[in-house]
Amino acid sequence: MVEDDETIARAVRHRLAAEGFDVQVVGDGEGALAAYARTGADVVVLDRLLPGLDGLEVCRRMQAARPVPVLMLTALGEETDLLVGLGVGADDYMAKPFSMRELVARVHALLRRVERASQLAGADTVVRVGDIEIDTAERRVYVRGAEAQLTRTEFDLLCRLAERPGQVFERERLLADIWGFSEAAATRTVDSHVRALRRKLGPGVVRTVHGVGYALVRQ
Repeated sequence: MVEDDETIARAVRHRLAAEGFDVQVVGDGEGALAAYARTGADVVVLDRLLPGLDGLEVCRRMQAARPVPVLMLTALGEETDLLVGLGVGADDYMAKPFSMRELVARVHALLRRVERASQLAGADTVVRVGDIEIDTAERRVYVRGAEAQLTRTEFDLLCRLAERPGQVFERERLLADIWGFSEAAATRTVDSHVRALRRKLGPGVVRTVHGVGYALVRQ
C-alpha cells in the first residue's frame, strides 16, 4: 500500500492483514517504486495525492516495469479525475472517504481477475463483435486491426458484455460479476469504466439503456 496518511494506512493495513494479506506500507512515491522493484506485489493500493512523485506517475512507472493490478485511492472524486487514473493503468478507483468493506471486496475482485486471466493463458479463444476483436488468451483487443490499450478491469468488462452482444446488463450485475460486489451506490464505477471503453474503442461501441445498464452494440 502507498499512502502518506498514517491513520488511513494503519486502518487499511490492519483490515487487510485480518483478511490474510501480507501488507507492506510505503508513504511516498519514490519509496513505493523502490519497494516494488525489490519485492513486487500481487495488488497495489495506491493513493493518488502523494508527496513528491504523485500516484499517477507511480502507477505509470509500475505498469511500464511490470504490470500489476492497481486500486487507486484519492480525495479527488470528479469523473475526469477518475478517468485520468484509469488512463495511466489503474484497474479500479475509490474516492475518499471509502468503505473498508468495499475496499476489501475490490482487492479480492482484482485478485480473482488475475487468477481467471492466468487460467485462460494458452487457450486459443478469439471473440469478434463488429470491428472489435478480443483475444482472451493474450488479453489483447483490436479495433479494425489496431490494438487498443485496456486496463485489466476494462478488458474484463468488455469480455462480459461481449458474451452476449445486444443484451442489456444491469449495472448491479456488472458490479457483482467484475468487481465482486453489488452495492447500488457504487454503480458510478461501472459508468466510469464504460466511458473509458468508449474513449478507447469508439463512442458507439457500448449502448446505454437509461436507468438499467449497458449493452455491447452488434455491428
